[in-house]
Formats: sequence, structure tokens, C-alpha cells
Amino acid sequence: MATLEQRPSQTYHIIFWFNGKRFKRSLHTKDLKRARDCVTRFEDTVYRLESGQLEISNDVDVGTFLLSQGKINGTKSPKPHSESPTPPPQMTLEEAFTRFFASIPEGNLETNTLDCMHLHKRHLLRLFKRTFPIATLSLENLQKYVNKRALEKTRRGTKISGTTVNKDLVTLGTMWRWAESVQLVHGPFPRRGLRLPKTAELIPFRTWGEIERQLQQDNLGAMEAAELWEALYLRRSEIDELLAHIKEAAAHPFIYPMSLMAAHTGARRSELLRSHCSDFDFDGNSVVIHEKKRIRGKTSTRRVPLSPSLKSAMIQWIQQAHPGGEFAFCLESRIARSRRRKSEVRLSPNQAHDHFQRTLSASKWEKIKGWHCLRHSFISNLASQGIDQRIIDDFVGHTTEQMRRRYRHLFPDVKQAAIDAVFG
Repeated sequence: MATLEQRPSQTYHIIFWFNGKRFKRSLHTKDLKRARDCVTRFEDTVYRLESGQLEISNDVDVGTFLLSQGKINGTKSPKPHSESPTPPPQMTLEEAFTRFFASIPEGNLETNTLDCMHLHKRHLLRLFKRTFPIATLSLENLQKYVNKRALEKTRRGTKISGTTVNKDLVTLGTMWRWAESVQLVHGPFPRRGLRLPKTAELIPFRTWGEIERQLQQDNLGAMEAAELWEALYLRRSEIDELLAHIKEAAAHPFIYPMSLMAAHTGARRSELLRSHCSDFDFDGNSVVIHEKKRIRGKTSTRRVPLSPSLKSAMIQWIQQAHPGGEFAFCLESRIARSRRRKSEVRLSPNQAHDHFQRTLSASKWEKIKGWHCLRHSFISNLASQGIDQRIIDDFVGHTTEQMRRRYRHLFPDVKQAAIDAVFG
């Protein structure tokens, strides 16, 4: 199969093997979504070539032929001269996924969502097998998949949860419904009656002190400790201390204002990366946050007031250090630095995570696993001050009671004060 490689120029190349030979071709794009679409079309062309739907001449360049979807010097296989033509092969699970992902318009789904769906696809192809005829999928097939998947273990050595198995099936069901809409399969997704492993409740969010006490009491191993630190949320004083460290240790000027926005607005990492300079209304003292999760199939926005420190940091960043361009948080390009010009490089989710982790490394804060800690710390601090839940929902975009209950956690001393006020 094909793999992607991003060159120092940021352009993506495709690397693949064909007939025992290694090929490498430029895709002439710096956009990851477009590069993945090229790989999807490439794999579909390989399938059609291997199944006899296309032929390739000996004098044709293999790379050009495959990347053009067989349109350059490709010919359709001649129909067999037979009174009883051979029926076309049934569509395989792999081909169905290939066509499904190729049908998704650019920008329709978040990059992280697509990455997760591709991960689910790989598990499904591995256990079902790539050549599984999709039209024959049944409840029995799905139950066998669930049973096999539930016996596997994570990288940490723990059993695969029912929630994880269900995510695989959600992706499969999404692909099935698309295939039904274009008449590649018939009937509803055969999931009715499926039995999944019981799911364990997520570890509740905890303060720094609660986690340290549990680590001392239970003598937990490294994996269990890491899981606890993923549930960390910070008090206001801890947030201030963390932001002070980030301001001092950050290797790039965008990191501090981006961290401050996460801590003072509850914005998700993806929302931070979508922020534009024009979203900040300094006269009106607010910022517009662009959402993709709150309303299915639609982009939406919410408006959050600017804290004094966030307003000051953003004015300083945009007016004095920003490398130019539309996005609020970005890097200065290497070419721009060498030529002493201002030019932006938009941050990817992985780059944002990497810079955040580098800033916290070798400090007490390196236990924080990612940007999301700042989001649920924001929610917790608002809740602990008695802020109306409707206002919190408006700030962070929560729409379901399940979300509210997961993220709305009061600090232990606030809960203790409530008990003491009644029974103390």
C-alpha cells in the first residue's frame, strides 16, 4: 500500500511499491486532506488494475498511470467474447472504504475525525480481511468482529473497551449508510441485536493534590499514573502559575497567547487553530470561536468575552510579533526568516501538541497531557464560582447533559464547604 511523506518544502510525496519496484512521486500539494484524497484515488486505481478493470501498456510510466486514475494511456479491459459473461466481482470491504473516503468533500470533517475513522478502518480491514464482500455483511459477522476485538489489548496492556469497539462499528455503519445511498449495498446496517462488552465509566477528573495522594496511597505503576494525569484539572492559582511558566519557557511567541486563550475561553485545540485575527474584537471585548462539533453537518460560532490579560496578550501578539496572514496562531516561515520578511505557516494539530509539550518538558507541568486540560479547568473554575450552567454552556458549546456531567466538577474544598454549611 501507499504511504505519505512530507518533504522539508511541506509538499507531500506518495511512496509505493509495484511489481517489486519502489516508486516515489510528488503530489504537488501541501494540504494533508488533498494528499490523503490522492492516496485514496491511487488505491482505488490499483484495485481496478489488479481486478482486471484496467490495463497498462508496457511503455507507460507506472507512477503517472496510477496517479492519473488510469486515464493516461490506460485502457479498459476488453469484454470477454462469451455467451455467458462472468459476473463482476462483489465489492470488497476495502474498495467500499476507498470509495467512501473519496466521496467526502474537503472540509466536511475535522482532520482529527478523519484520522480516527482511518484508524477504525484499519482495524476493520485487519479482522474482517480486505477482500471481505461488503454486501454479505450480517449480524453474525459483526458479532464475531466484536468478540475478536474485545480480546485484544491496548499499547498499555489493558483490554480494548466496549467504547473503543463501538467506535469501529460507528465508522463501519457510517460507510454502510453511504454505500446504501449510492446503491452499493441494500438494507439497513445489520447491527440490531449486537452485544458489546460492558463499558467502564471514565476516570473522574481530579485536582493535582487528589492525584498525588492517590499515587502515594495505591503505589500505582507508570501506566496507571499516566491515566490519572490525563484526568487532571487545575485551580485558578495553578493556571496562573502554569501560564507564567509558559510565558517564560516558550520557544515561539504564539505559544503563550494561544495557551492563555485556551485557559480563559475554554476553546478546544482545533478551535484555537481555526481562530483568525479578525475574530478578536478588542473594542467590543470579545472573541468569536469557530465550532464544528456543536451542530451536526454545520459550522457554527460562539462568542466569549475577553479577560483583561487575554486581551492585553493578544493585542501585543497580533500588533508586534504576528508574522502576518489570517490565522491568529501560526509560525513564521523559515524562508521568511532568511529573507527578513513576515510570512506565516499555519499550525497543524500535531505541531500545536508538540510545541505545547516541549514548553512544559523538564518542569513540574510536564504531567499535563495536552491542551484539553485547560478547557476542562476553565469549566471547573467557572462552576466552582457558582456561574450559571447556561452561561458555561454558552462559553464552551456544551449541548448535552452527558457533556455537562462529565466536565462539571467542583473542587473538593467547595464540596466540603457545602457539606460543612449544612452539617458542620
